[in-house]
Amino acid sequence: VPAGIFHAFHQDWTIGLKHALNGGILPPGYYALVEQQSIGRHPDVLAFEVARPATASGENGSATPSANCGTASSGGVLTVADTPPRVAITASVEWEGFTQNSNRVLLFDEADEVVSVIEIVSPGNKSSRYRFDSFVEKALTLLRGGIHLLIVDLFPPTPRDPQGVHAAIWSRITDYDFRLPDDKSLTVASYSSGLTQRAFAEAVAVGDRLPEMPLFLEPEHYVLLPLEESYQLTFNAVPQRWRTRLAP
Repeated sequence: VPAGIFHAFHQDWTIGLKHALNGGILPPGYYALVEQQSIGRHPDVLAFEVARPATASGENGSATPSANCGTASSGGVLTVADTPPRVAITASVEWEGFTQNSNRVLLFDEADEVVSVIEIVSPGNKSSRYRFDSFVEKALTLLRGGIHLLIVDLFPPTPRDPQGVHAAIWSRITDYDFRLPDDKSLTVASYSSGLTQRAFAEAVAVGDRLPEMPLFLEPEHYVLLPLEESYQLTFNAVPQRWRTRLAP
């Protein structure tokens, strides 16, 4: 489906997980919120002030720009469309706003400190080496900071993660020779971040029932997260056109 359709599903699923957690799964003292994550810093609106040539009276800002403003000989500002830079090799890539604006679920304790994070992988997280490495490094940063993590990866492996996201993350922590089963290429993994780092993972295939996964509140204490139930409730709210296309 188009990226926007999955983005809408992603947003709704995180909210569904938040409702399930706050609706009775979490013990007293803990609560869940949905937070919009960002990859790097990007302002909502970026304003530029462009110097304008002086008028005959010496005033700035009100005159029509010189006809030579866009030419190299005038030393003015050039546009890529009118005057492409003269280099041998060029490259471009569209920055994926849907990846930037994805949501994740944060769990807080009584002190309002983040103790655990739920990340749902988007296609954009795997779309380039840079984006994938950024995703893995973000996961490692959370674990190094003592924050537990649950990652749901329902997209097939790519050349950047031939054995899935879990193998890519855990191999950065210790020597790890994880291999996905031939008939199950998707992974769900939960991590406990304490003095001992622990990983609990399941491999699934398209059409499988999603497993209940441990979501850690403390290194030795967790709740079970009903991924299948929340997934189906969210999927049932997807517009009929796209549910029909996705149905077996």
